[in-house]
Amino acid sequence: MGFAASVGKYHLGRTIGEGNFAKVKLGFNMDTNDRVAIKIIDKKMVLDNKLMDQVKREISTMKLLHHPNIVKIHEVIATKSKIYLVMEYASGGQLSDKMLYLKRLEEKEARKYFQQLIDAVDYCHSKGVYHRDLKPENLLLDQEGNIKVSDFGLSVLKKPGDMLSTSCGSPSYVAPEVIAHNNYEGAAADMWSCGVILFELLAGHLPFEDRSLTNLYRKITRAEYTCPAWFTDEQRRLISRILDPLAIRRATVAELLEDEWFRVDYTPSPVTENEENVNLDISPVVSDKTDEITDQTVREKSNNFINAFQLIAMSNDLDLSGLFEKQENSNQKTKFGSTHSVDETIEKIEVAAKGACLSVERINNSKIKLHQRKKLARCKSFFTVSAEVTEVTPTNCVVEISKSAGELLVYNEFCRSLSNLLKENTDGSSDLQLSEACAEQN
Repeated sequence: MGFAASVGKYHLGRTIGEGNFAKVKLGFNMDTNDRVAIKIIDKKMVLDNKLMDQVKREISTMKLLHHPNIVKIHEVIATKSKIYLVMEYASGGQLSDKMLYLKRLEEKEARKYFQQLIDAVDYCHSKGVYHRDLKPENLLLDQEGNIKVSDFGLSVLKKPGDMLSTSCGSPSYVAPEVIAHNNYEGAAADMWSCGVILFELLAGHLPFEDRSLTNLYRKITRAEYTCPAWFTDEQRRLISRILDPLAIRRATVAELLEDEWFRVDYTPSPVTENEENVNLDISPVVSDKTDEITDQTVREKSNNFINAFQLIAMSNDLDLSGLFEKQENSNQKTKFGSTHSVDETIEKIEVAAKGACLSVERINNSKIKLHQRKKLARCKSFFTVSAEVTEVTPTNCVVEISKSAGELLVYNEFCRSLSNLLKENTDGSSDLQLSEACAEQN
């Protein structure tokens, strides 16, 4: 097949997709002979364009979701300059490509795709995930012609009932309340996009079209669209319930499941317990040389695999740790990457502690406790911090700082100081590859 390069156990083949900051290549798993899709993300371009959050969302959301109609993520491999997302390969390509040559789909096929889309979206919402960029380009087809929702870069994780405020998505598919820059409910906004997709599948064109973005948004806000003559009464009724400009009146998934047209030949997508409980502990490959990948597996002393989502923290501003942890003021956690030995890292923790007027108590070779020596006038109470250092390689560690009591003021100062110290090599020079994970906590 003539593969040009390899990443870990994967051969890289032809490019099957390309964006501004990433390429998607066809991959071949040498252990299983399976084909995969490998998304290659350029870290520098992501950092330069301030897209760190988008990358975090995509990785973390795909890690959370396990559904037959959602693209699976198999593995994450990180080097100093690239992030490789190894994903399920959908050989049927984008649904938008199929629509280009078919124009519009037969009712039976359109309904099947819509049913699978709703199943996937309903599952996402049950997990608190709202996609916010649903469109045919982000709907892939597997070899059996089933829908696979992809591209979670604009997704968000929220509790049910939480309102969103960020305006995002593709103009033709975005809901009126998002255009209006109002607070909006993620589930209702996703449902609007699903309605636009259903219309497009049945009509062969979008419900809202205009060369002027202002005019396009006006049509969307007023729900000004015309159904083609071949639409049945059932189709018209369903689409009007979904494309309601008032989000509070818009059809919900529960209401769709009771709709007669929707229920024809409907079989819910099976989600097994095994799929729900998938544990994505990934063994990354990290090299000392820029973008050089070896077969060495990084392990903890206990011989358990270090999770790649923790190790990506060693790249500046790409710390995925704690993204789904519930943060409480009484139990604050921050993770850092360190390219020093355990002993050197602990020494730097002690230096940072001294600067923050904290006394040091060694618990064991990898864990220490820090206590405030005296109560400062600017602080209302004492607090206690613990630090645990996990060795990844002889010259790489993961540091977890936990505040168990007190306020954030001194804690944040300590974290900033430690972050700066960990960026210095033993000769005092700066190492730009280290994580600066200590952000201000509100």
